Amino acid sequence: MSASVSTSTGGTERPVARLVRGMPASDGAGVRLTRVIGQPVLPGLDPFLLLDEFRSDNPGDYIAGFPDHPHRGFETVTYLIAGRMRHADNKGHAGLLGPGSVQWMTAGRGIVHSEMPEQENGLLQGFQLWVNLPAARKMTAPRYQEIAATGIPEVVLEGGIRARVIAGSFAGANGPIDAETTAPLYLDLSLPAGSALSVPVPAGHNAFAYVFEGGVEIAGTEVPTSALAVLGAGDRVAIRAAAPARLLAVAGKPIAEPVARYGPFVMNTELEIRQAISDFQSGLF
Repeated sequence: MSASVSTSTGGTERPVARLVRGMPASDGAGVRLTRVIGQPVLPGLDPFLLLDEFRSDNPGDYIAGFPDHPHRGFETVTYLIAGRMRHADNKGHAGLLGPGSVQWMTAGRGIVHSEMPEQENGLLQGFQLWVNLPAARKMTAPRYQEIAATGIPEVVLEGGIRARVIAGSFAGANGPIDAETTAPLYLDLSLPAGSALSVPVPAGHNAFAYVFEGGVEIAGTEVPTSALAVLGAGDRVAIRAAAPARLLAVAGKPIAEPVARYGPFVMNTELEIRQAISDFQSGLF
């Protein structure tokens, strides 16, 4: 028997506007990953600039990690599914991410940090999402929101559907992340076989769903494992799973400003990019 859960009171279902597959990539000191947003076929989905998935039980794919590197002008969101990662930066902050934890870092005017595996073998799995900042916030002071797995609310719905609420609100639970500028929704959804649910999403937000276990159907479109569904207009997302599945459902308020991007710097103009490079080289981060 199927279980259907609705947390929305009607409205318009968001269709799947397109399906995108990630491409193999390497970053940091040679970490192998899959780049889903930030690649040629999907360079961005305002306010989202990048989505990387890393998943390997081969230490050679991840052990070199991400040594010291700079950022300016946006936010990085690291969500760990399995394994351990150590963070440290030039502001004196250090932290350890474990399974189910999240770090939402606002790079702002500039920071230099590292993200290194705290393990020599076993599975390392997770995601990094880049979220843009508007011009008025790009030079804000850096800050961190580092949340342990126990600090992320999980709701269990009818039929055994589980939702971890990282940012935004869902099913009466409020995520711990404060990101007022883009008002994000970030959910980790686990659906048993034969289950379905409807997720409210603000009509003005851009949204996507990324399936990383099993496959689902969204508004009648099959979304297989390792596929990202860019969602069209509407105010809810209807998801069905014939077999067990797990996915990220993410939405954010678009910024609608020019984007100038060069590696770890995201600003509004090329002049600002050149200034960011100069500031970094001069030790001003």
